[in-house]
Amino acid sequence: MGPLLKSPWVIALTGGLLYLATTAALFRPGQFESLATPVEAAVSTSDSPSWSFRNPEFEQWVEELKHEREALAQRAQQLQELQTRLEAERQEILTVTQTVHQLQMEFDKNVVRIKTQELDNLKRQVKVVGGMSPEGAAAMLNEMPEDQTVAVLFMLKPDASSIILDTLSKMGKTEARRAAQLTEKMKLVLPPPASSTRPDASN
Repeated sequence: MGPLLKSPWVIALTGGLLYLATTAALFRPGQFESLATPVEAAVSTSDSPSWSFRNPEFEQWVEELKHEREALAQRAQQLQELQTRLEAERQEILTVTQTVHQLQMEFDKNVVRIKTQELDNLKRQVKVVGGMSPEGAAAMLNEMPEDQTVAVLFMLKPDASSIILDTLSKMGKTEARRAAQLTEKMKLVLPPPASSTRPDASN
């Protein structure tokens, strides 16, 4: 038996059996039960999805961002509407300005201005015409430039200018048409300064 016990494979087998017996004695199944519960709890907790957690502060922050974004969008829309309205008003003002400018040009084109520096000469013409017969005055005014004729008729006394225009209208169709034009244009005369008066002219 001595050589058999000293055999290598017997020694190895004996050592393995001793190791198993020692391990079974030291580590009993009950020792691992106390560790199973915390580990299982940790595993079950870690298996839960991340989005299942709720953070009230984070949710409030997200809600505030949503409100701010909505407020900014509303403000942007208001600014866009204001810009559109201002552009429409600018176009309207531009149109009105162009219309006024056109009317001013038409007015300046048709109006008869009695200038202060021409007033003395105009008064002399009015005095001459006022001393003439209606026929002579009508014939002379029919040969004068239209604006000058209108200024003379305007400066004459209303009765005198009416008689001259009536006489001119009876001289023929062309003269009648000219008398009508002179009558209309007398409405567009810009009077001389207030300090000046009509001369005392009679026909």
